[in-house]
Amino acid sequence: MKRNIKIGYHICFWIVYFLFNFIRWGSYFNNYSYSFASNLVEFSLHIVVVYFNIYYLIPKLLLRKKYTFYIVSILLLLAVHYSLRTGLTYWLVTENIWPEAEGVYKPFDPNHIAAVSIGELYVLGITAAIKFTVDYIGERNRNQELRELQYKTELKYLKAQMQPHFFFNTLNNLYGLVLKKSSQAPDVVIRLSDIMRYVIYDASKKRLPLIQEINYIDNYIELEKLRYETNIDSEISIKGNVDNITIPPLLFLPFVENSFKHGVQDDKHLKLLVSFEKMGDELVFQTINNFDVENHSTSSPGGIGLKNMRRRLKMLYEDRFDLKADVNNDMFVVTLKIPIK
Repeated sequence: MKRNIKIGYHICFWIVYFLFNFIRWGSYFNNYSYSFASNLVEFSLHIVVVYFNIYYLIPKLLLRKKYTFYIVSILLLLAVHYSLRTGLTYWLVTENIWPEAEGVYKPFDPNHIAAVSIGELYVLGITAAIKFTVDYIGERNRNQELRELQYKTELKYLKAQMQPHFFFNTLNNLYGLVLKKSSQAPDVVIRLSDIMRYVIYDASKKRLPLIQEINYIDNYIELEKLRYETNIDSEISIKGNVDNITIPPLLFLPFVENSFKHGVQDDKHLKLLVSFEKMGDELVFQTINNFDVENHSTSSPGGIGLKNMRRRLKMLYEDRFDLKADVNNDMFVVTLKIPIK
């Protein structure tokens, strides 16, 4: 199917180009029969020369940086083209090989050679430019498809990392609450169902409302509290109007996950602050949690969030984001700035 469409574009191009020259020179000479015959000879040679250039000389010589060979080949091609065009025009159409010029010119006159060669170079330049443009657009589209595929792969990777341990532990805790006939069980079921809906359905979308992501993070934090017997003090802060802001899904969760992974140590309590602030055309996201440097081999823990998320942010925003992670006074602080638009 793609091949037929491509051939169709080629046919349309040559038909339009032929009709343009046929009408132009026919009106110029007021002789449409001559214009048709001469252009028929000329375009037959155009097609051979053009496709030999774009499908053989350019990929075999020019793109391989064999510039000298390419120039020599073009000059030889022009010489052959001139000889064939002049001979066929003289024998099949008219003995006046250059009617648009003043006077009568014989074949292989230097001025005639220059005029025909420049005209052919013009055709070669136009068709080569079209070919390079089409190839560029095709390559750009392929790269975009690869970026989309990589983005989806990264998203699936993040979801796969979160789902197994989180859902398994939550279901175990829920089972324990049901056995105890705890009043917390219904709330856990609702929060867990919201998270599952988000991960299974909503996370496959390109962008989601920030409010929806914040609600997901809140459900996640509340369910993680069931996992640990230690006390967890958490707060989600929102500053500015964030109602109309949309973001890629699962953008902030790995940082919250990282806070639980490195913040809850032994019998120590976790203090966690998650904040969102709109500052002009930027959204500033931050997590602050207590962090015991002595129990870690490095003062800048990465976890599954920071390293992978930096790569994902690079795909999403290129260089238009700022991610910092620091330890200050036993508090691990992650600050992420992303453009809203």
